[in-house]
Amino acid sequence: MEEYDLAVLGGGPGGYVAALRAAQLGARVALVEKQWIGGTCLNIGCIPTKALMSSAEAYGEACRGEEFGFSAGPVSPDWPRMVRRKQEIVDALVGGVERLLREQGVRMMRGVGQVRRPGEIEVSRDGGEGETLMARKLILATGSVPARLPVPGADLAGVITSTEALSLPEIPVSIVIVGGGVIGVEFAALFHALGSRVTVIEMLPTLLSGQTEPTIARRLLALFKRRGIQILTDSPVQAIEPAEDGQLAVRFGGPKAGRATGQWVLLAAGRWPHARGLDTLGLRREARTVWVDEHLATSLPGVYAIGDLIPGPMLAHVAMVEGRVAAENALGGSRAMDYRSTPAVVFTIPEVASVGLTEAQAREQGAEIKVSQFPLSASARARTLGQPEGLVRLVCEAGSGRVLGMHLMGPRVTDLIAEGALPVQLGATADDLAWTVHAHPTLPEAVLEAALGWSDSMIHYHKR
Repeated sequence: MEEYDLAVLGGGPGGYVAALRAAQLGARVALVEKQWIGGTCLNIGCIPTKALMSSAEAYGEACRGEEFGFSAGPVSPDWPRMVRRKQEIVDALVGGVERLLREQGVRMMRGVGQVRRPGEIEVSRDGGEGETLMARKLILATGSVPARLPVPGADLAGVITSTEALSLPEIPVSIVIVGGGVIGVEFAALFHALGSRVTVIEMLPTLLSGQTEPTIARRLLALFKRRGIQILTDSPVQAIEPAEDGQLAVRFGGPKAGRATGQWVLLAAGRWPHARGLDTLGLRREARTVWVDEHLATSLPGVYAIGDLIPGPMLAHVAMVEGRVAAENALGGSRAMDYRSTPAVVFTIPEVASVGLTEAQAREQGAEIKVSQFPLSASARARTLGQPEGLVRLVCEAGSGRVLGMHLMGPRVTDLIAEGALPVQLGATADDLAWTVHAHPTLPEAVLEAALGWSDSMIHYHKR
C-alpha cells in the first residue's frame, strides 16, 4: 500500500494546483482523477467556451470589414473547424498541466477515488485492478456537475447542457436557453454571434442576477435585446415539450406566460457540488456543500476541501487560490483564505466583469459612498476598436476615496478587472488610481477617468 504526505481527490483547477503547490513544498503527493486532468474548466468549461467565443469574435470582426476599411469577400462561420480549434487548445493545455505534474513528481492516478476513512482512499478503475493509498492529509476537490432542473421534458432528445453545447454537430438554427446566469448569457452571445436565433428564459427580473452590478446587468439586457436576442425575464419554466417541425417548445409562466420554440434547448441553470461518495465520512455540511473554516479545513482532522465543493463562488480562479491555501495548510501552514478581491468575469459580447462591493452592498454595510461612472463611448481606444458600448463604474468610500468595488462592461474588461482587484485587495484609493500614469491610448485609461470622477475632475467626459 502506497503512502503519501498528501492525497488530492479531483484534478480540476483547484486539485491540480493544490498538488503542484504541495510538491513545491517537498511533499510526496498523489492526485486522483476519474476523468480529465484540468477538470470541467479546462475540458468542458472555461477554456473551450472562450476558444469558441474567440472564434465568434473573429468572425464578427471579419463581417465588419467594410467598417474597418477592407473587404474580404463573403464570410461564413466554419463550425467544425471552430470545434477542432477548441479541442486543439484544450489538448495542448491539458498536456501542459500533466507535464507539470510529472516534472514535480506528483503521481497521477486515474480512477474513481472512494475515501474509506480519513487517510485511506480506494481507487477503482474501469476494467482494471483497484488500488488503495494512504495519505497523512487529504484535500477534497471533487468539483461540480450541471444542475438538472426538475422540469417535465428535461430528458427529451435535443435538451442539452453546456457540455453537449460545446460539440453540437452544427451551428443551431435556433436555440432556447433556460437560465440567464453566466453560462446562459455566454452561450447566448456565442450562438447569436454565429447567426442562431436565440431566446433566453430567466425566472428572475434580470440577467446575471446577483452575479454583477445591477446597472451593468440592465445595460447588458438592453443591449442583447437591441441586437435581436429574445430575453424573457420573470418567466419560470414549467415544461419542455415536442413541437412542430421536430423542434422543442419551452413553456413558461409569469406575466409574459407563453412558450418559446427552438431546435435545441440548453439548460444553463448553474451547477451543483459533486459530493457523491463523501456522505459516509460524516463531514459537516451546509446544504449541498461541505463546511470549511477560514483555513479550508473540514470538520474532520487532516481533511481539507476546496473549489465548487465548498460554499462560495464556483469559479476556477477561486479554486486555484484555495488549492494553494489548502496545500500550504495541510503541510503545516496557517494561511486564511481571503475572498475580498475575487473578480467575477463573464465572456459575453461585450464582456462583463466585477470585483468588490456593489453600490447596494456597500450601503448595506453602512458605508458612505460615492459612485463614479465613465462611458467607453468617451474612450479613444474603445473607439479605435469599434467597440464603444460599455462603461466603468467605480464604487468608493465617500470620505477617503478607498476603492470598494469596480464594475465594467466592454471590450477586454475580463482583463481590465485586474486593475480593480488590486486596489480592493490593498485598500488603495481613487486618488492612487488617478495619479498612476496610464498609457495612451489604452482601455485602462477608462479606469483612470472613473477614478478622477471621485473628485469630480474627469478630463474626457462631462456629464451634462
